[in-house]
Amino acid sequence: MKALAEHLQQYFWETDLSKINLEKNREYIIERILELGDSDAVQWLFSTFSFIEITTTINNSRRISKKSINFWKIFLKNRSNV
Repeated sequence: MKALAEHLQQYFWETDLSKINLEKNREYIIERILELGDSDAVQWLFSTFSFIEITTTINNSRRISKKSINFWKIFLKNRSNV
């Protein structure tokens, strides 16, 4: 599995990137990128995690703001209709 990309360090300022495990910390990574990430970070996210992993995190997260959850639900719904 891929490592956490160096350009994502700005979203995980309190953590050493080498200690983040993509499998064990999947929800944490997805939540942080969906809440704070730019277009490059989001592109990395969608190339690293499955659609199901991302949507499951959106639907179950208590750490993503309601505003961000609403945005991502609309975005993903519109994207799947294309």
